[in-house]
Amino acid sequence: MRAPAFEWHLESRSNRQTLELGAELGKILAPGDFIGLVGALGAGKTQFVRGVAQGARVPKSEVASPSFAIIYPYAGRIPIYHADFYRLSDFEELYATGFTDLVGGDAAVLVEWLDRIPSAAPAEHLLLTFRFPSTGQPNWRRIHAQAYGWRYVARLQKWRGRWTGRPPSPSKQWGPG
Repeated sequence: MRAPAFEWHLESRSNRQTLELGAELGKILAPGDFIGLVGALGAGKTQFVRGVAQGARVPKSEVASPSFAIIYPYAGRIPIYHADFYRLSDFEELYATGFTDLVGGDAAVLVEWLDRIPSAAPAEHLLLTFRFPSTGQPNWRRIHAQAYGWRYVARLQKWRGRWTGRPPSPSKQWGPG
């Protein structure tokens, strides 16, 4: 995998803050966006996706973890497909679900456990890695956001600006793409 064009490290100190971080991204999510999420069980991936859905105005009652369904559609401000690769073993199994037809379409695609089948991600995407910090605080998370491609550099910088309340500094943050 090539180096990301832009990165942002952030911390969430509660489940609510993880939800709020997702909601801010959901407000700026656009058709065709691809967001991959990786991290251990319980690291906050599904909570974050719930926030994204909330920010995209998906009714709360529609949002569920798609672990058994593999792909779950949401209707909000824009259509969203929420996929979970945890139970899949390879690309062929994923292909049989019809997932590849969704990528690059008129909906945003959010994929939990992208690290199980990384070849499912398009060359340009946003990758979020969730980790438990060594603080001893059970609800704290470290999130490492990596933008691959200029579309996602712009998306990540806008999200960062919305979250931090200050405009990003492209001259210091943009890297090779």
